[in-house]
Amino acid sequence: MDLKIPQKPKVLVVGSGGREHALIWKLSQSPHQPRLYAAPGNPGMAERAELLPWPSGETAELIQLIKDYSIDLVVVGPEAPLAAGLVDACLAEGIRAFGPTQAGARLESSKAFAKGLMADAGIPTAASQTFVDAAIAKAYIRQQGAPIVVKADGLAAGKGVVVATTVAEAEAAVEDMLAGGRFGQAGSQVVIESFLRGREVSLMFFVDNKTAVAMIPARDYKRVQEGDMGPNTGGMGAIAPVPDVDAATLVDEVTWRIVQPLRKRLQALDIAYRGVLYVGLMLTAEGPYVVEYNCRFGDPETQVVLPLLDSDLLEVLWAVTADRLAELPLRWRQDTAVCVVLAAPGYPEQPRVGTEIQWPGADSMADSPLLFHAGTAWSLQASQRLLQTAGGRVMGAVGMAPDVENARRIAYALSDQIYFEGKHLRRDIGL
Repeated sequence: MDLKIPQKPKVLVVGSGGREHALIWKLSQSPHQPRLYAAPGNPGMAERAELLPWPSGETAELIQLIKDYSIDLVVVGPEAPLAAGLVDACLAEGIRAFGPTQAGARLESSKAFAKGLMADAGIPTAASQTFVDAAIAKAYIRQQGAPIVVKADGLAAGKGVVVATTVAEAEAAVEDMLAGGRFGQAGSQVVIESFLRGREVSLMFFVDNKTAVAMIPARDYKRVQEGDMGPNTGGMGAIAPVPDVDAATLVDEVTWRIVQPLRKRLQALDIAYRGVLYVGLMLTAEGPYVVEYNCRFGDPETQVVLPLLDSDLLEVLWAVTADRLAELPLRWRQDTAVCVVLAAPGYPEQPRVGTEIQWPGADSMADSPLLFHAGTAWSLQASQRLLQTAGGRVMGAVGMAPDVENARRIAYALSDQIYFEGKHLRRDIGL
């Protein structure tokens, strides 16, 4: 299959988290020998990619950088640049970009929009109502009872969902979002959903304008404490494949009941969707229901799914941008991957950052095991360069083995080698 990929193509990954580090790591294995760039990137990514300065975070500034460096392919990692229309700006300049346009990214940037699409397409999801008035929302909660789910409509970095076990907790979440302005504009309206019972699974699809191809199912551990206790986070760990799920059956059912009806609805709205479609699922007694759609690779699911991909990721991303995904069958390793997230103290509410990170071999990151940087940064102190925490989720330690037990053992052995003050991790990832 000739995708007409140029020799040693210049590829830019946009973002600075663990997901983007995993993308850089996987792209670096391509036989096409891409020259890799990241904006803004992180210290771990710097071992395999040149970091481009992007201090403003503005789309126009990044487009100019892309032109200056003659980038052949832009891969957008986080949801915020997609929602801001980065792919639209790339396409307007004739730049090849992997990710949906701003219109497609509304699947994630507006939960109310996504709920409306699902209702129109008959896609199974929790019953819901959208509110902008706190008093009316609270009255609805009292009418429905608990448990119940309160979601900020817009982007809130994975922290805008409250699964309330009491009416009082749900009312407090509404007050926090609508009246307290906790998430700013993202929380100016809330979606209140009925509570779904079952097991959660994340299923990501590569999608072009002609087809959708599933990746390996993964499970994300969202609560901050072991036993799925405490507030929701961006994710404290992940496993792939999921031991208690029949992957082939799940992929088939989700493809035909959830993904294809959504794609038809998007096409009816004249929205061309190319990139990753992340389907967060609850496996209920009535079958899989959609918890949420994301418009990009999941984090930390990407850190366990990409190590299992046996195909050339660069070719897959390129094929998506050319609407030729159907011509490129995906190959997967028959292993298990487990990712353990190392979080800063106080995460997710008020993470404490700026503390030194220590572990054996810290100066040779390129030779490290599967350790993906997320919230890290270099600091110069007394002419010495120190690695410090710079975000709530600091690193993701990944173990890969033929079975879950050994994958867990490898991941936790690596986790335990890394030290920073107040390090927090869950010990039940993969159990």
